[in-house]
Amino acid sequence: MTETWLIVGLGNPGTEYSNNRHNVGQMVLDELASRMGGKFKVHKSRAQVVEGRLGIGGPRVVLAKPMTYMNTSGGPVSGLAQFFDIAPDHVIAVHDEIDIAFNTVKLKLGGGEGGHNGLRDISKALATKDYLRVRVGVGRPPGRMETADYVLRDFATTEKKELPFLVDEAADAVELLIAEGLLAAQQKHHPAKT
Repeated sequence: MTETWLIVGLGNPGTEYSNNRHNVGQMVLDELASRMGGKFKVHKSRAQVVEGRLGIGGPRVVLAKPMTYMNTSGGPVSGLAQFFDIAPDHVIAVHDEIDIAFNTVKLKLGGGEGGHNGLRDISKALATKDYLRVRVGVGRPPGRMETADYVLRDFATTEKKELPFLVDEAADAVELLIAEGLLAAQQKHHPAKT
């Protein structure tokens, strides 16, 4: 039996949000779908999904972009997990993370949500915090800017030049996480402190 993974890219629906920092998770899913040669289709769980395999003979994956707003991501995630019979330990949430510097990718299993309402809603809907997260660093808001205002803005001009590399690295992190496990992915993507 081949295990199936559910990879969820968090963000908000609609073109007005598509380039926001908050939608970097969905940008990563677009990259993964491109690598798989898949196109997103609407699923009854209120998400757009691509089903396929990572690599030739690789594990079966369901890529999902909830069509609900960020704060209500849990319903579609829980619905997809039930529909495809996927346990929480095979759910990967790819999301923006203000507590990590821009251009940095980190991975973890479980833990707190750090004020991220999308993660909070997923934890509530899955009735556990024990799912995997690929945290894509967007950096902290400058000055006294509200966090919500910051994440709902597009990346700065200087960041946009680096963004394709960040998205690519996060997609690589997802693939490595599934292929070799959390520890291997952390060792590659978490630079050693000197």
